[in-house]
Amino acid sequence: MTEYTLHNVENAEGETKDVLEMAQKGYGFVPNLIAGLAEAPSAARGYMALGQEVMKTSFAPTERHVVWFAVNYFNNCHYCMPAHTAVAKGEQIDDDVIEAARNGGGYQDTRLQTLHDYVTAMVDKRGEIDDATADAFFAAGFTKQNALEVVLIIAHKTISNYANHLMHTPVDDRLAPFAWEKG
Repeated sequence: MTEYTLHNVENAEGETKDVLEMAQKGYGFVPNLIAGLAEAPSAARGYMALGQEVMKTSFAPTERHVVWFAVNYFNNCHYCMPAHTAVAKGEQIDDDVIEAARNGGGYQDTRLQTLHDYVTAMVDKRGEIDDATADAFFAAGFTKQNALEVVLIIAHKTISNYANHLMHTPVDDRLAPFAWEKG
């Protein structure tokens, strides 16, 4: 197994140090994901830049989390599920929503379940969803803008999910209370 270095601000140099300092400033700490991605500073910067764009989407916070969680669940990301659980709790997302997300769906709110099902189909079918799935998404009140924003969020999470699988990123100590394994 190839081992990846988790870089830190104290020992890093050049672009690697710059990207770690950017993470420290933006997140308040350097998450292990970014510490690993810093091996390729452009990958770390790209991930963080996409994250900033995701925060500008038209989704309500709960909807944004449903999308993130659906991709993380589908891709079985041991790191992103606890990370997004912590972020969701920090944003005061309802515990029922978080638990449904960590269990792969089953939302009480039909609009959120429709969003979850749409995202899961998009990932599973690599964007080639059937008309019934798209029709249900739009009938639930989502827009063409939302459909394209789902693609953005999938891209964002694909970077982290795949990188975490590749790097076997250890869950940060502060995320350990939210550790997750797919049931």
